[in-house]
Amino acid sequence: MRRYVLARLAQSALVVLLSLTAVFGMVRLGGDPVLLFLPMDIQAKDLTEFRQRLGFNDPVAVQYGRFVGRAVRGDFGESLRYKQDALGLVMERLPATLYLAVAALALTFLVAVPVGVLSAVRRGSLFDFFGMGAAVLGQAVPGFWLGLMLIYLFSVKLGWLPTGGTGSARHFVMPCVVLASFYAARMARLTRSSVLDTLNEEFVLTARAKGLAEWIVIGKHALKNSAIPIVTLAGLETGQLLGGAVITETIFAWPGVGRLLVQSISARDYPAVQGCILLIALTYVSMNLIIDVLYGFLDPRIRYE
Repeated sequence: MRRYVLARLAQSALVVLLSLTAVFGMVRLGGDPVLLFLPMDIQAKDLTEFRQRLGFNDPVAVQYGRFVGRAVRGDFGESLRYKQDALGLVMERLPATLYLAVAALALTFLVAVPVGVLSAVRRGSLFDFFGMGAAVLGQAVPGFWLGLMLIYLFSVKLGWLPTGGTGSARHFVMPCVVLASFYAARMARLTRSSVLDTLNEEFVLTARAKGLAEWIVIGKHALKNSAIPIVTLAGLETGQLLGGAVITETIFAWPGVGRLLVQSISARDYPAVQGCILLIALTYVSMNLIIDVLYGFLDPRIRYE
């Protein structure tokens, strides 16, 4: 296990490096980055000074080596828009994203897993029909459209909830519903499919033949042995949420990492963009590593030799 974890850590570091390299290259594919950040009527003297200050007068190889060296230390320079440390700015926005992600994940699990399990146990019933119908609808409805409709109904028409921002528990309601509607739909469908496959296994039939209560058969035997695909999807969804729900945070003016990324791209604030990408990449590789390690605990047949 130790060798496997060390190998996965090395792979994760490579993935993060490739992600940052891709951002480094894409900034330069659109032309001279300095010209993208400055107004068109800038003086030649100011243009040269700005290029020298950012180090764009050096060869690309030198720029890349300097970029990687600073990135390892967490130094992405100063945000061009906010005039502060880029990575520090990202970390300031991280708590808002964490709060929203935890709330959305809690709502997702509370809704998706019970619906998926009951739909599998009551296959072909009205509950299964309406539950999976709602899941398909949740995946089909675009998040931006649902967010706008909720704002129009509950904020504009009824005045029950604030249109956006943070401050109280009421600010969490609509962003959580928008995020959970999509993720819960996917998880409910996967849970149903996985539990259905497990219910036909011999160990489940044996447990029922022993006279065990149905809730023990489902909870201890069927659901536990269906957990690997569910945990896999949950890890991917967690990575997406912790990386910043870009559309939802933008619609509801949520001051998280996703909204910061959109604002930084619009303002061509590449130090902040690189800081956001680093956080998102670290989130994804960390969640993938945690999921791989959990496999061995969920299924003793899985060994990492």
